Amino acid sequence: MSNNDHDNIEGRRRFLKAAAGTVAAATVLGGLPRRAGAQDLPHLSPSDPTASALKYVEDGSKAQGKKAPGDACFNCNFYQGKAGAAWGPCQLFPGKAVAAKGWCVSHAVMI
Repeated sequence: MSNNDHDNIEGRRRFLKAAAGTVAAATVLGGLPRRAGAQDLPHLSPSDPTASALKYVEDGSKAQGKKAPGDACFNCNFYQGKAGAAWGPCQLFPGKAVAAKGWCVSHAVMI
């Protein structure tokens, strides 16, 4: 057996060990509890520094600033809540739930 053949065999062994390790890790991680659902997230307070900076309000009808009629968190690109839910996660406020009827200046209409 030449050195080149030996290197190829060792390379394959390393690859198979790494692949087996990856599969094992994925299996273990797949069995762990999922991240908290939207219902478990704390509600974003309008007094939160980021919320305040983005002029977030829980009731979009009371929003001040450039707001089109009908704009609300539930129809924003950043909102990730389920349809019909009162609260849901928002990409702008990680780890917090926003009011579906809320609004902030970063509202981006879904296309």
